[in-house]
Amino acid sequence: MAWPEMQRRAISVTGTVQGVGFRPYVHGLASRFGLSGWVQNRSGRVLIEVEGGAACLDDFLVALTADAPPLSYIDSLCCEPVEARGDHGFRIAPSSFEESSSSAVSPDVATCDACLDELRDPQDRRFRYPFINCTHCGPRLTIIVGMPYDRERTTMLPFRMCAACRTEYENPADRRFHAQPVACPDCGPRLLLLDAEGRPMAGDPLADIANALNSGAIAAVKGLGGYHLVCDATRRDTVAKLRRRKHRDEKPFAVMVANGDAARAIAHLGPQEEALLTSPRRPIVLLHRKKGAVLSDAVAPGNPYVGVMLPYTPLHHLLMEEVETIPLVMTSGNRSDEPLVYKDEEALHRLHGIADCFLLHDRPIHLRCDDSVTRVIAGAELPIRRSRGWAPAPLSLPIPARAPLLALGGQFKATFALGNDRTATLSHHIGDLDDHRAFAAYEREIEHYEKLFVFEPEVLVHDLHPDYASTRYAVERQQAQNLVCVAVQHHHAHMASCMAENGLRDPVIGVTYDGTGYGTDGTIWGGEILVGDLSSFERAFHLRPVPMPGGDAAIREPFRMAMAHLLDAGEDVEAVLHRIPARSRQIITKMIERQVNAPLTSSMGRLFDAIASLCGIRDRASYEGQAAIELEWQATGALPGDDRYPFSFDGKMIDTRPLVSAVVRDVRQAVSIGAIARRFHSTVTAMTVTACDQIRRNNGLRDVVLSGGCFQNALMLVETMAALSRRGFRVHRHRRVPPNDGGLCLGQLAVTAARLESERGSPTCA
Repeated sequence: MAWPEMQRRAISVTGTVQGVGFRPYVHGLASRFGLSGWVQNRSGRVLIEVEGGAACLDDFLVALTADAPPLSYIDSLCCEPVEARGDHGFRIAPSSFEESSSSAVSPDVATCDACLDELRDPQDRRFRYPFINCTHCGPRLTIIVGMPYDRERTTMLPFRMCAACRTEYENPADRRFHAQPVACPDCGPRLLLLDAEGRPMAGDPLADIANALNSGAIAAVKGLGGYHLVCDATRRDTVAKLRRRKHRDEKPFAVMVANGDAARAIAHLGPQEEALLTSPRRPIVLLHRKKGAVLSDAVAPGNPYVGVMLPYTPLHHLLMEEVETIPLVMTSGNRSDEPLVYKDEEALHRLHGIADCFLLHDRPIHLRCDDSVTRVIAGAELPIRRSRGWAPAPLSLPIPARAPLLALGGQFKATFALGNDRTATLSHHIGDLDDHRAFAAYEREIEHYEKLFVFEPEVLVHDLHPDYASTRYAVERQQAQNLVCVAVQHHHAHMASCMAENGLRDPVIGVTYDGTGYGTDGTIWGGEILVGDLSSFERAFHLRPVPMPGGDAAIREPFRMAMAHLLDAGEDVEAVLHRIPARSRQIITKMIERQVNAPLTSSMGRLFDAIASLCGIRDRASYEGQAAIELEWQATGALPGDDRYPFSFDGKMIDTRPLVSAVVRDVRQAVSIGAIARRFHSTVTAMTVTACDQIRRNNGLRDVVLSGGCFQNALMLVETMAALSRRGFRVHRHRRVPPNDGGLCLGQLAVTAARLESERGSPTCA
């Protein structure tokens, strides 16, 4: 239809458009184009009515999406003509909400440049104020108690705005218009420094904690989503002391540095890594460590990488200035394997004996949220942990969910997700659910998300493993609330997560390599090449199953998997693993022979562990994946070659016995560890390509998705992508969710949505 000269248009915008400066932006945009009307927050969306000339309205509509505020995310925009009213001026109308409607929630975001300028300006009233923020930055997810997002439903409720802050808050032209955490030194949160016993310390908290850190102390510092344990990263004695107290023997610590120049001083920083470091998300970025860097070797023992992050709160910026920009260890405030501490009383109790002092503040954290971790591989981001700065930003489902779905993830690196129509809302990282405190947090945070997003699930989606805590949660809740439960096989969920992220719904080849996942035959899978779509799959190829002696103990002691593969290949265990005590070898051999506590596994992760042990790299691991990670380091440092270890196919099974025997021969002939490790990686790539070639010959499939924790291995991901691409395959990988179990919940949503669509009926318990 043709628009009349004077027109009025009604616009509805959904997505992350509340609490991110969207209404002030609309107000300014309408004023710029000389339009009248109003903008209003409604339940789950922003409504706009604008009136003016047709050309100006067209320009307004284009600019509305093109120049939207950086924290906003527009999921949909609908525009329709309405009757002109002859309004004068443009106004921001009062918000209107319904109890039954939800709204998107912005992640916590790093301090913006405008706030940093004020923080450093001696003439500004917020000079050196540690809680400066505006609509473009600051806390969101971690302080919101309920929706709609207004101050009285945040942990800022106890802080009554002073007259100056109130003026900014109510001025549509001010960047602090309706910035719910707005505060200043006269009315906002304050810092407090406590000694090791929790007693207040007199003086300037920032100056005093800086002096303590410079003197070798360990501090507990309250951040956005929880506490960090902090110390001077250049002092070996202090970092070693932190390791002893935290009971974290070798797992790397993250480091915070003041700026990009400081990052370049300790690590190699490319343009993509720098863009990630300085992005509003401010994740920990894994970087190649520079030789001769000032960091203590104890920060990441024997590790060629270091996890680096920049300050993301005003408090962090001020702290880095006080310590004169020395790098600081900034690791999660907890003891090993426990959840992140986020409450003050809990910190004083659980971190007692670790921290020499506590820097805290009186703004409560409502939701714990750990730092995100990411890296750049093959020219693109690969998330390792999707948490602060990401969560709960929505993702899209390839097939809309016909019912509200709650996907519960797995046992390790636990996350959950809400699925509604095409929107998938993934939670922050929670951790491994083995610890009862982590599981209690998992239950509590599911409840919080459901309240926050006004979400009532009809279907609970869980992993196939019957003993996962997430599975037990689903079964117990299904029985209590008469909901529907759907089980999704672990590796199908991995495959589907990569498909969903890349917008795929047609059949693909799913190369899913990880540590462990419960298979449909009751064994432990992990070296799987699947064929299927979102709703179903077939197991096209898999590694030859071998016993996993001791179950989870084999994860902590890779020599157990080395023994299993040696015995399977008919090799002499004592000759290769003579360094392992004879009594241990005897016990494990009997376990395997008698099939006692030795479940079969086709795991690629456990094969990596076995090769690492055979090479003498690592017989016992102090953290998850350590043996495989160190095998990758050895391979990365070796020159590539065309040589491959032998392997064979026996029907659907990839026989690893020739490979293991060849590795044993190289070990006996004193071939370098690096050469063996590189040859092994090349062999895994070759067996993957061979399997994909055969699948393509059978059914013509050309799309391959790569998922599972093993594809955090940069060398394997790069070589596999390159080899498959050379063979004419279309290769898809992760860029927005982790390939590890942190991405399972997205795949679970995608699978269940597809099944609901194909069945056109109610799912049944699996």
